[in-house]
Amino acid sequence: MAGHSKFANIKHRKGAVDAKRAKIFSKASRNIISAVRQGGPDIDANLKLKYAVEKAKSVNMPKDNIERAIKKGAGDKSGDAFEELVYEGYGPGGVAILIACLTDNRNRTAPDVKYTLEHHAGNMGNSGSVAFMFDFFSVFVVDMEGKDEDGVMEAALEAGADDVRFETGAAVVLAPPTDYLPVKEALEAADLTLLSAETGYVPQTTVAVQEKDDAKKLLKLIDALEDNEDVQSVYSNYDIPDDWIEELSA
Repeated sequence: MAGHSKFANIKHRKGAVDAKRAKIFSKASRNIISAVRQGGPDIDANLKLKYAVEKAKSVNMPKDNIERAIKKGAGDKSGDAFEELVYEGYGPGGVAILIACLTDNRNRTAPDVKYTLEHHAGNMGNSGSVAFMFDFFSVFVVDMEGKDEDGVMEAALEAGADDVRFETGAAVVLAPPTDYLPVKEALEAADLTLLSAETGYVPQTTVAVQEKDDAKKLLKLIDALEDNEDVQSVYSNYDIPDDWIEELSA
């Protein structure tokens, strides 16, 4: 997730996930296979695998698919090794973009990402050009329907959160990335409904997109990047009005 309103972006991203479910599952499988090859198929002994399975569950990947991916990773030791890469760039309106990839061929992925950025009015940046603008967190978006801010704040802090940010319809809970699982379990035990749960990059500050045309180009750019099978996640520091997101993603 990225941008000003997590709730608006979740609704926008959900439409994309529903339309591209097979590709989403393929990416989740690749993530699981890579984790198994690195640390083995025992989910209790392989934290990376545990996170990969959690991420697969968050996109409603069926249990059978998850088990097949674990078996494939454990049985196919001769397969191409996957490499985790993060590319940096800029999008329309001057916003910063981080593109997290999992690839078996960086010579394919880098040119593809560069082309997509440039084709959608963006450009590739050098290593370190925008990464300093982001921090890595466990990010939980809590449904605020029927909840009060004081109660959610108390439950989140007791669960181990570093920060809680409230917006219309949702609360964004930030916690250390290493505490993802215990914080998630504590939030769920506190009877809070999680709209999303992930580890990812959160912008320190946001950039307001002033023109609706730039907002349209930016959302198309992010969709195009996410359509690349090598791209796992896209993060940005844009601030687009919620009503624009609703209109442009309709």
